[in-house]
Amino acid sequence: MWIKLLPFFLLVVLSGCATTKAIVHTDKAPPASASIHSEQVRTDCINGRRLICGKVLKSVPDGLVVESGYTNLAREPLTRSWLVPSTVTASRNPVDLELNEPGTPCIGLVFLTNIPRRPKVKIYDYVIITGYPAGQYVYTPIPNVEKTIRKFSASLDAAIKLNLQAKENN
Repeated sequence: MWIKLLPFFLLVVLSGCATTKAIVHTDKAPPASASIHSEQVRTDCINGRRLICGKVLKSVPDGLVVESGYTNLAREPLTRSWLVPSTVTASRNPVDLELNEPGTPCIGLVFLTNIPRRPKVKIYDYVIITGYPAGQYVYTPIPNVEKTIRKFSASLDAAIKLNLQAKENN
């Protein structure tokens, strides 16, 4: 008799296992508000992007201090590379103004981070690259003098991370 009931018993046990749902809680999934916040930071970075076209004044391990506003660099064949040698003739127009629109040329002193590794940058070379806002940088042009300038990243992902880290620290 026991042998006749064994298939029925196995069917009941296995069907119960098949319908059991396990609820697993993980800490890896970000809350909905965090993903909305990071998407807002991404949108702000894209809307705040600028064309950094200027002369490299200083090179530090984290990036470059650039005097941006050399808008006449944005011409062929110079735009084929993000880095232009210092032998090129370029000048700033003193009456140019920076517009508050995505992709417009940046005017003034800025810090550019997350630049491509190649080619190697030398002082007074020119850069032509899109930069995404990434906070501020304290620049020391001469000893005992500090100036806070805008910081841009040549990488959108890095700019998002830098902005999220800055908001966490505040």
